[in-house]
Formats: sequence, structure tokens, C-alpha cells
Amino acid sequence: MARPLVPDELWEEIEPLLPRHKAKPGKRGRPPVDDRACLTGIVFVLQSGIPWEMLPQEMGCGSGMTCWRRLRYWQRRGVWRKLLHALLQRVGQEEGIDWEHCCVDSQSFRAVFGGYSPARTPPTGPKKAPSGTSSSTARAPRWPCASPGPTATSRSRR
Repeated sequence: MARPLVPDELWEEIEPLLPRHKAKPGKRGRPPVDDRACLTGIVFVLQSGIPWEMLPQEMGCGSGMTCWRRLRYWQRRGVWRKLLHALLQRVGQEEGIDWEHCCVDSQSFRAVFGGYSPARTPPTGPKKAPSGTSSSTARAPRWPCASPGPTATSRSRR
């Protein structure tokens, strides 16, 4: 038998961090998919790399869009950040992470839009210079028309 994608120990850590579903009185429709089933679908899609729409219905995780919406909702509510802190705290208590010997890899934190620029670089030259391609000075004559008028040699050919 295959191992579960969301083991019981992991689910026990995650379950208290998830927001509760609010039951709306008089609201009809399909009941929400179980959080553990949605988490299983999310883990399956992220591990396998398949598109959300191709999540197999046989897994019982709801549709791919349901799992995607739940992932987005949990992200907006800060569930993943809380989970990271909870797991780091648990590992630190159980295995004793020595934070004195930890380092941050530069590839772990990307610089969004090229990073922060502390100040604008002051200009070093004059503000405006004349353009070499466009000028308000006198214009050059245009090219002659592609079909010139009659000439002395073209009249003689007739």
C-alpha cells in the first residue's frame, strides 16, 4: 500500500492552523470539501507537477480548482507562514537546531524587481542635448517622387 501524502503527524501540526469554515444560515449548495482532502490534492499537484485541472477525481480531493482556491485562501490567511514557524519550532525543540551555526543561502531569498536601490544616481551632464536624429532646425529636402514627370528622353521614345 502506498504511503499517504499527508501523514497523521503532519496533519496534527497543520489542522489547528487552518481557518474554520463559517456555516451561513439558509445557504444551500454543496458542502465544502474536507481540509485534509484538499491538502492531499495540493500536495499531489505540487509533487507531480500536473496542471490543477488534471487532478484525478478518484483521489476524493474535489476538483483541481477547489484545491487551487483553498491553496490561495490559505496563502492569504498566512497558514503556510504559521506552519513554517511551527515546524521550525518543533524541530528546534526536538532535535536542537543550533541557530548559531545557521546561514542563509543567497538563492533562498530572491531580489524582487532587481532589489532595493538606496538612492537615485545624480545626473553628471547637462539636462538636455540636441538630438542627432531629430532636430527643430531646417529640414533636408525630401527624396524625389518615385515616378518623375516626363523628361526629354521619355518623350522621344513615344
